[in-house]
Amino acid sequence: MKASEELRYAILALQREGNRALIGALKPIGVTPAQAEVIRVLDQYEPLTLAGLGDLLICESGTGPSRLVDRLVAQGAVLRTVSATDRRSVTIMLTPSGRELSRAIAGVENALYETIDAAAAGQPVEALLALARIMLAGTPAGTALAQRAG
Repeated sequence: MKASEELRYAILALQREGNRALIGALKPIGVTPAQAEVIRVLDQYEPLTLAGLGDLLICESGTGPSRLVDRLVAQGAVLRTVSATDRRSVTIMLTPSGRELSRAIAGVENALYETIDAAAAGQPVEALLALARIMLAGTPAGTALAQRAG
């Protein structure tokens, strides 16, 4: 197997295993990883329009943000407000319940990051990140990641 092929499959395997762990950790909270990302992004950047939210999401694209927001509104975690001056403009914010969910999600994420930090101790993480940034350059997910990384 070529190194580039193994790298591709290693990235896919890491994503799959990380997602499995995250799904299991979020299950008691009652949210999916994609919903958790919406809540955490809103907690950091609200108020946002649906398009603004979509620009910052990595897990979802296309019509995904709208579907996710609909579910979170139905759960009472997100408030959608239509502009009084432009009915096409909708602002999305967390409710108090959504803020509580965000704190619970942050705890799950922090535990996951501690696991990653422990596994990566002494490894050339910055070099791996540099390669990932190069490979993601110019992609929607890469752009979202760069915006969120600051």
